Amino acid sequence: MPGGGVTDITLVTGGAGFVGKQLVEALRARGEIVRSFDIAAATHPDDVQGSIIDSDALCCAMTGVTTVFHLAGNAQLWSRDVGIFDRVNCLGTEIVVKAAMKFGVRRMVHCSSLTTLVGRATPIGPSTADETIRLDPDDMLGAYPRSKLAAERIVEAAVCEGLDAVIALPTEPLGPGDDGLTPPTQMILDFANGATPAYIDCILNFVPVESLAGGLIAARDKGKSGERYLLGGENITMKKLLSLLEKLTGRAMPKTRMPYTIALAAGVIDTGLIAAITGKPPKAPLTGVRLAGRQVSFSSEKARCELGWAAGDVEAAMIKTLDWMRQKQLLKPV
Repeated sequence: MPGGGVTDITLVTGGAGFVGKQLVEALRARGEIVRSFDIAAATHPDDVQGSIIDSDALCCAMTGVTTVFHLAGNAQLWSRDVGIFDRVNCLGTEIVVKAAMKFGVRRMVHCSSLTTLVGRATPIGPSTADETIRLDPDDMLGAYPRSKLAAERIVEAAVCEGLDAVIALPTEPLGPGDDGLTPPTQMILDFANGATPAYIDCILNFVPVESLAGGLIAARDKGKSGERYLLGGENITMKKLLSLLEKLTGRAMPKTRMPYTIALAAGVIDTGLIAAITGKPPKAPLTGVRLAGRQVSFSSEKARCELGWAAGDVEAAMIKTLDWMRQKQLLKPV
């Protein structure tokens, strides 16, 4: 699908978020008219403030829109109010989809999550995955991935009813500007500040946030309606990640590897007991521990072949992330 005619308006829900800001900037750099819709205060004349679960506000933002990137959602792995995942990620997607169909949007790109590709049946230990993996809601490893999978199903049902939409499955975005400190950024910050004494032997997949914005645009312009595209970068072991952080920060990283069974028990206590009592986010969310135990390497071959897209360099993105953390005074002195 060609993007960005002079009379076209592109709507980005969650446009003030970590990925959303990068996407809005990339689209405007292409000369496109972009309307960000976010609960955060508007910072641009074309932006609209509002919540995706407010159908009236969303309909106002949807007026005249030809393309929608749906990024808004709760991306945390834990919340004291577990129902927020369904309200924001599921109901919010349903409202966005209905509005897109009502206003005759030509194409929608729905941003999902790699967590919908990893479930209870995924083996503990090394395995591989791509967008062909199809799991059931009961397979999901927590409320967040379950809500994201349900949102995918809402979009797929709408495609069957005539909506032109594609689904993007980003891995873990990495880069500057993550003011809300999503779980991957918080993890890196904790390691860089010496706040994590041990690690789980897992495999991570980071995608530079600038590359991800480009992948979302490629999904809009070249993706096939109803298809899912995994947008990922380098698969990196935790040991390699810690070695990279040690080199870039000058701080000694933890050398103690925590067995999965012990990490799982700690996650149960931290999430189910301590966080429930204190109301403070757990250091080791149970959903995150469960995902880490499944050492999944992700493949973005489909995106490379069909979208002509590939992620940028992870080390370069890590350097930018750490520089941003220093500027924000988030990093403690070594």
